[in-house]
Amino acid sequence: MRIGIYPGSFDPLTYGHLDIIKRSKNICDKLIIAIAKNSEKHSLFSVKERIEMIEYCCKDESDFIEIVSFNGLVVDYCRERNVSFIIRGLRSVSDFEYENPIAAVNRKLAPELDTIFMISREETSIISSRLVKEVASYHGDTSALVPQFVSDRIQQKFSN
Repeated sequence: MRIGIYPGSFDPLTYGHLDIIKRSKNICDKLIIAIAKNSEKHSLFSVKERIEMIEYCCKDESDFIEIVSFNGLVVDYCRERNVSFIIRGLRSVSDFEYENPIAAVNRKLAPELDTIFMISREETSIISSRLVKEVASYHGDTSALVPQFVSDRIQQKFSN
């Protein structure tokens, strides 16, 4: 069984993330969506809330995906779970410049583990979680950037 892992913060889940999840079905038998617990990042949503949003938005993929959270190095988690490769989405050259050294270090730490970069589709290449949060902070409409369920949850956060 080819197991892929798609690690990230998913704070919040965007249409770009969903596109990568859906397209991952072409390259793996099972996809672990792994929410990294990063104490250095100030998250809008708790890990539990992010898991709930992913579960809701990916309910049609429930036989293909598993949603988890983890601490530590992704390569250590991959070894524990017998993961074949890491999947990362790239929207731009700057994403590649950020992701490439991480992939190189991961390869040094776990030579048996490959990283697969998936280029974002044109219609999702402008979407980032940071941008979604910025639009929402000014009470802008995020429904073109994230699923309606997520947009509603973002509006609730910013209305409090």
